[in-house]
Amino acid sequence: MQQVLTIGSRGSPLAMVQARQVQALLGQRAGLAKADYDAAFPISVFKTTGDVLTGRLALSGGKGLFVKELDEALADGRIDLAVHSMKDVPTHMPDVFDLAAILPREDTRDAFISLTAKSFLSLPHGATLGTASLRRQAQAARLRPDLKIKLLRGNVGTRLAKLKAGDCDATFLASAGLNRLGQTDVITHLIDTADMLPAPAQGAVGIQIRRADTKARDLIAPLDDRATDICITAERALLKSLDGSCRTPIAALATLTGQTMRLRAQALTPDGQISFDRDETILLGPDAKGDAYALGYSLGMDIRFEAGGSIQWDLPNAV
Repeated sequence: MQQVLTIGSRGSPLAMVQARQVQALLGQRAGLAKADYDAAFPISVFKTTGDVLTGRLALSGGKGLFVKELDEALADGRIDLAVHSMKDVPTHMPDVFDLAAILPREDTRDAFISLTAKSFLSLPHGATLGTASLRRQAQAARLRPDLKIKLLRGNVGTRLAKLKAGDCDATFLASAGLNRLGQTDVITHLIDTADMLPAPAQGAVGIQIRRADTKARDLIAPLDDRATDICITAERALLKSLDGSCRTPIAALATLTGQTMRLRAQALTPDGQISFDRDETILLGPDAKGDAYALGYSLGMDIRFEAGGSIQWDLPNAV
């Protein structure tokens, strides 16, 4: 069996599930037996700087730390494509790369997980919430300013183990990741997006290639889900207009019904006490992705203008 493309992935259980999904889709389209997937589309595993980080991303270089080593391998040809959770991908991508496909989106909601409380709002006064997300921290503080926030890093298994060990009373994880891992049994309660908007691009998986690699592009293009791609375009455009990274609490969710797009967006101060919210619906034209980008960027600039100095947008070394 001749090798066709090498897939690059982080080594976490969730990242590997996503890489295997892409591998299987490519293998099926090529008409291969499952036993031949690894030979035709081998997976090369990388430990990124973000994987070994112990503190907050905001203090160490931002979300780009989760793609740095994969970017380097893609640029020098060690891999032909990289599979990413899209909420980890910086909005400022090197010009030599391109997102060739976005897979169909999973559940966008946050999952509340606790061994003692039945819901987020029923947590006891002064309970400890574990999270590494400034967005979740700000949204939680807005709803429950009495809670104590504790840094909780690591992959899904690590965070669940820390919760079980009593490091905190509750945490949030992306429902999408738990669904992909087959661990929905740990979910205590799913948070409606009306109560807590997700991170931009949450639940979406993207495939990144070298822009000039037409072979990879032709093989990957059929995997693209148009609706998800358009929605992610709007959300990432909003993030880009706000210079958003993990340093700024920003949430966004675009939904598509036919040619009608709704984009909800939120930016908060880190303490959650001030929130800037937008909700706009438009009819997309023939250039749907262009319209989606314009909507996201416009709403972001609108929030930036209203927020003024309430939120520090332009930070040193922003990703």
